[in-house]
Amino acid sequence: MLFIIAILAVVAASIVYFNAKRRANKQESSLALVALAVAAFIVLVQCWTIIPAGHTGVIDFLGNVSDETLKPGVNLVNPMANIEKMSIKTQEMRELMSVPSKEGLSVDLEISLLFRLNSEMANQIYKTVGPNYVDIILVPQFRSVVRGVTARYEAKALYTASREKLAEEILSELEKLVGPRGITVEQAPLRQIKLPDRLTKSIEEKLQAEQESQRMAFILLKEAQEADRKRIEAKGISDFQNIVAKGISDQLLKWKGIEATEKLANSPNTKVIVIGSGKDGLPLILGGN
Repeated sequence: MLFIIAILAVVAASIVYFNAKRRANKQESSLALVALAVAAFIVLVQCWTIIPAGHTGVIDFLGNVSDETLKPGVNLVNPMANIEKMSIKTQEMRELMSVPSKEGLSVDLEISLLFRLNSEMANQIYKTVGPNYVDIILVPQFRSVVRGVTARYEAKALYTASREKLAEEILSELEKLVGPRGITVEQAPLRQIKLPDRLTKSIEEKLQAEQESQRMAFILLKEAQEADRKRIEAKGISDFQNIVAKGISDQLLKWKGIEATEKLANSPNTKVIVIGSGKDGLPLILGGN
């Protein structure tokens, strides 16, 4: 519309300028020349458009959408066409919904969806859906898929490693529905899960009982290892005593007694030693200082 007005302004300014020049009216011709320059500048500007970074341009000329899209930067376009600038950046959508579990319980779920528009299919989205494709396509499909997937899981599974599996299933099923339409989904992280209070308490008690059972099993294993260690140590002592006992004889004891008597006899201490009067024929020490 602005382009048409500018063209009309150029024509009108041109007529006024030439008429004023023919009548030699310098003031009127000067004003007409200024108006002509401004209108011509507006016409020239309408022939160019700037697509911001992270966006793509869809060309709509009188209801006919072009098969080609405009890339970020300065583009030469038909000044009569409408340029719809659509974001192709990664966007986040958050949903807080009440979803069913496999047992039929109601679970409050806060989940995000990271998605982006496929630039090559932006014109198709614009033709078939429009710029508000998120509200028309993505939101309803996302809610439906989330409820369908959570209904296959028990509520307690949302507290375990199954959360990652659930997010992957949501992402996979949603991609099948919106991917062919030109929407690429990247991630579907679960932000927060709120189970019914009674179920939450039951799960926490069960987890606590499992941790206590694991702790007790560790203690029993440790005690069993300690008992094995003591048993091995006792067997080693017993074996040592048996070996030593087998190696000691009466002849060895007598020989050791004779060696001790010899050492005592050579010591400077005063004593009386009777050879052969002790038990088993060993020396007997009667006295000394």
